[in-house]
Amino acid sequence: MSLSTTLDRARFSPFHRKLVIGCMGGPLLDGYMLSIIGIAMLGVTAQFNASELEVSLIGAAALVGIFFGAILLGPLTDKIGRRLMYTIDLWALVIASALQFFVQDATQLIILRFIVGLAIGADYPIASALLAEWLPQKRRGKMLGMLITGWFAGAALASLAGFILFELFGPESWRWMLGSSAVLGIAVLAMRHGIPESPRWLMNHGRQEEAERALHTGLGDQIDAASVLAAEAQAPEPGAPKSKVDFSLLLRRPYPRRLFFCSAFYILQVTPLFAIFTFGPVILSSFGLGEGNLANLGSVIINVVFLLGCLPALRLVETVGRRPLIIWSFALMALPLFVLGFAPGAPVAVIIACFCMYAFFSGGPNILEWAYPSELFPTEVRASAIGITTGASRIGAAVGTFVIPFALRDWGVGPTMMAAAILTAIGWLVCVLMAEETKGMSLAAAAGSKQESSPATSEPQADRAGV
Repeated sequence: MSLSTTLDRARFSPFHRKLVIGCMGGPLLDGYMLSIIGIAMLGVTAQFNASELEVSLIGAAALVGIFFGAILLGPLTDKIGRRLMYTIDLWALVIASALQFFVQDATQLIILRFIVGLAIGADYPIASALLAEWLPQKRRGKMLGMLITGWFAGAALASLAGFILFELFGPESWRWMLGSSAVLGIAVLAMRHGIPESPRWLMNHGRQEEAERALHTGLGDQIDAASVLAAEAQAPEPGAPKSKVDFSLLLRRPYPRRLFFCSAFYILQVTPLFAIFTFGPVILSSFGLGEGNLANLGSVIINVVFLLGCLPALRLVETVGRRPLIIWSFALMALPLFVLGFAPGAPVAVIIACFCMYAFFSGGPNILEWAYPSELFPTEVRASAIGITTGASRIGAAVGTFVIPFALRDWGVGPTMMAAAILTAIGWLVCVLMAEETKGMSLAAAAGSKQESSPATSEPQADRAGV
């Protein structure tokens, strides 16, 4: 039995559970750090008398850092390994986060927020690739999708922490808010302690002895690691790459098409997301949570709503499959946006219903933003591909963050929501034309090593259909 088959058919064990929790730490920190800065900004602005440009740069620095961290450090992860980068990036994040407590001016904070963003951006491809390469086939989609729940949990935790710290320390609480992310980072480091390197990556780099130790650590109670890797060394997996890292692979069919698909649906899901948040203050005000420190508690509720939308999608991704889930999700996400586009002044009850409907159906794309890039690319360039798609998502986030306010001012709420609905409808069309099905496939087969699988499951559905 090959290494790939062994990992795909393994029993989901406490080791896998620990790995999932450890990898969720990256999105958790992302959600926390991107949310806490918005809460802390009032105190930062007052303390440093920051200009509008400085305020914008403080808010954008982490997003820019995530973009460059994902794009530049994803390929480095493919070269030097998942586990090493898995540790380095978190230590950089913890140190930069702690230093935020001591900043003396806006420039220092901008630099540290950029470093924090670099570390978070690096963690996306690192954690996703490592998790995908260890997970058994039957749980892969669901467990990869679990990563996004960490983001919403982190965002909700940031709002709750912001509320508590403001109550305790008042206007000076912003230093404690920003510094608190270091404590969270140390907790994630502790969760990741003892997690071994990916055996797939080690074998791809000719490091058989290390792969044997990693396999023994992860699955030692299920298999004879030495026998599996001895057989692997004697008879390499059909279709296995001949070179350790070959980035030109991303330019060969079908990978450019897959890169475009993953990046496009990610952007077309993230950008309209900021439009629906336009109605957040209206909803929170109707519950008496729209002003002052109470607004932070309202933000907790909003993030929990989006988190709940992910839960049914986690089940559906392994039952109905990836392709139907993402197609139907985009179609149903567009409906409430069209309603709000035609009736932006609708009663609060209608606005709440549309907001909840959008949040519920966005769960499908939210989890597939993690699953698809991890499944559709081979081991030697997996982290690089995830880095590119993550970088693309930051473009969508930047567009949503900076363009939506201008659209609301110049166009009004109705046309802005209509534009968001059209973007979502374009996302639906992209998915209809390009989404592939990877449910029930081995990781090697989903990524393109089709010789390993049976004829019935060797090719993604979209490819067989000639789409």
